[in-house]
Amino acid sequence: MISEIPVPNRPDLACADDAPTRQTIRVGLIGSGIGQSKSPALHMVEGAAQGLDYRYELIDLTERGLSPEALPDLLAEAERQGFAGVNITHPCKQRVLPLLDALSEDAQAIGAVNTVVFARGRRMGHNTDWSGFYRSFRQSLPEAKIDHVVQLGAGGGGVAVAHAAIRLGVGHLSVCDIDAAQAERLVSSLNARAGRVVATVIPDPAEAMAQADGLINTTPVGMDAHPGLPLDPALIGTRHWVADIVYFPIETALLAAARAKGCAVLPGGGMAVFQAVGAFELFSGRAADSARMQAHFTTLIRNA
Repeated sequence: MISEIPVPNRPDLACADDAPTRQTIRVGLIGSGIGQSKSPALHMVEGAAQGLDYRYELIDLTERGLSPEALPDLLAEAERQGFAGVNITHPCKQRVLPLLDALSEDAQAIGAVNTVVFARGRRMGHNTDWSGFYRSFRQSLPEAKIDHVVQLGAGGGGVAVAHAAIRLGVGHLSVCDIDAAQAERLVSSLNARAGRVVATVIPDPAEAMAQADGLINTTPVGMDAHPGLPLDPALIGTRHWVADIVYFPIETALLAAARAKGCAVLPGGGMAVFQAVGAFELFSGRAADSARMQAHFTTLIRNA
């Protein structure tokens, strides 16, 4: 049984509908090379639709000529300026951990934070990457068989997706990564939290794919900057479902190959949207209209 993820409650934020003027919410994104991020548009358009004066700013380390060591100062700056919180992306998702006062249960389990909420003088770290994949999967592949799943990649995105996979009820996760030690760390963590063997490291996906129900790609292979396929497409059969977390392009070579074989596919855009949905809800204390945000994301990608 897959449980619902509750919408967070932010009692420290007043409801704009009860106020004489529009409530202002100021947030941002800290990371390197984030100039093409769709997060500002996704957040601000949803905020405006809900009657908020919602401002989302990019705090780009590359643009400012800063290294990740500047993160403590950037967090303090955002707090001083009255931000409700900030999203965190590469290369700061783990570096931010010692700078926080508390972590959500999922962020602590994953060991990475992509959303920091400032409230009552405290910094609370959350991870909406995992819930982004979780919600996207539930929406698009609700009937998919998940007894055995192969996951390619055990890096930052892979850790969050693996957490989501176990929360979804995947019976066994076979993890393959070119960095065997990284895969071992992820698998050991998953098994320790579950108290049983729910994941194993595989050196090659071929044998596991013959038994698996589905495949998840969490590697960068397939991105515009890393074109190609993360595995031999001959390993994909009609019975498989295939998910990718890459969304530039939205139809990766992997998804195109799977679709051509009649497989059910899950593009990475869904995870991108739902991680933004989760962050918006944490920052604003309001339920986001996920369908509206998905429609807006589709427009943004089409016009990119």
